Amino acid sequence: MEIDSPASPKRSIAEILFVVFLRGIAIVCLWFGLQYWSMLVGYSFGGRARFDLLTLPWRVAGSALAVVFPVASLGLWMATSWGPVLWVIGAGTQILMYQVWPEIFGRNLVVPLLHGLVAALYILFRIALWVEEKRKFEERVRIDLP
Repeated sequence: MEIDSPASPKRSIAEILFVVFLRGIAIVCLWFGLQYWSMLVGYSFGGRARFDLLTLPWRVAGSALAVVFPVASLGLWMATSWGPVLWVIGAGTQILMYQVWPEIFGRNLVVPLLHGLVAALYILFRIALWVEEKRKFEERVRIDLP
């Protein structure tokens, strides 16, 4: 029996690990989004952080992050190009909240540190994938003249 469709290219270990990494970050982003939604609707903090009880900066930041993180989660899970972009927007917003304006949003060192770690790992994965793609390209375009 003949195969009807051509075989799909096999993914390298770096590509597989990169997708697993993106999906792990997607789960964390979904968790962040759910935390912001639970805060805004009054489910967490004993209802003291409902949208109508928040200050204006917290209303803006909480509402924006409640939307950005779940959408970024979807993009990261599907390994699209816009998923990491939305994650950078959400992570950058949280870093600004906790590092630039701690008098408004409070001081939190763990979240910006973890966002920095994720960004560093993402950059390392992208470099590894670029080097691998360059190596594959050189093997394909190789011209050995006698």
